[in-house]
Amino acid sequence: MNKVLVPLQAENDELLPTYATEGASGADVRAHIQQPLVIAPGQISIVPTGIKVAIPRGYEIQVRPRSGLAAKHGVTVLNTPGTVDADYRGEIKVILINCGAEPFTVTPGMRIAQLVFAPVVQAEFIRQEELTATTRGEGGFGHTGTK
Repeated sequence: MNKVLVPLQAENDELLPTYATEGASGADVRAHIQQPLVIAPGQISIVPTGIKVAIPRGYEIQVRPRSGLAAKHGVTVLNTPGTVDADYRGEIKVILINCGAEPFTVTPGMRIAQLVFAPVVQAEFIRQEELTATTRGEGGFGHTGTK
């Protein structure tokens, strides 16, 4: 698997993103909090990770939910996928929402999200009077039905 070096700042090695398996595409990040944080049903919390990165130009980091938190507790990343741009140098924080029926407790050091490092291509938008026709045309939400 190809790897790209990404400079990172963190208080300690425990905060470094880690891949759970050799074939994982997302690296887990942890809650950098001093005491447990309870997220009530329907509540949104911004949770710090304690890391800052210098993403090379032409790449981004996508912040995605951990499937176990979503499936077992209804806790997910609200703006999925969140985007960390190459020119951002602040701390990466995760916007968690509790969609479950019970309060959820985030504990210090808990794995709360995963980071996917991905290439980016910028578009050059060109204004035109007409676009090429397709079979779908302007068919929007639900236009193909549910079956």
